Amino acid sequence: MPIYEYELCEGSCVACGGRFTLRRPLSAKPLEFCPACKKPVRKVLSTFNTPTITKPVSVSDAKKAGFTILKKVGKGEYERQ
Repeated sequence: MPIYEYELCEGSCVACGGRFTLRRPLSAKPLEFCPACKKPVRKVLSTFNTPTITKPVSVSDAKKAGFTILKKVGKGEYERQ
């Protein structure tokens, strides 16, 4: 289920803090009101998390992870390493 961020259209709230996140199924209709304070809300574009690679992956690391390593030997020709 995706995580959605919402914020109040105006004002603030002690219950929700004016901004909150919810896990909702894709099939759910858009949320129009805060579940805590019942004030109108809008969906906020949020950041996303991607894995970071700290070092280049070596051939031996790729093989250990189960990948097939191919080396180009000619035009359109590859062989396994």
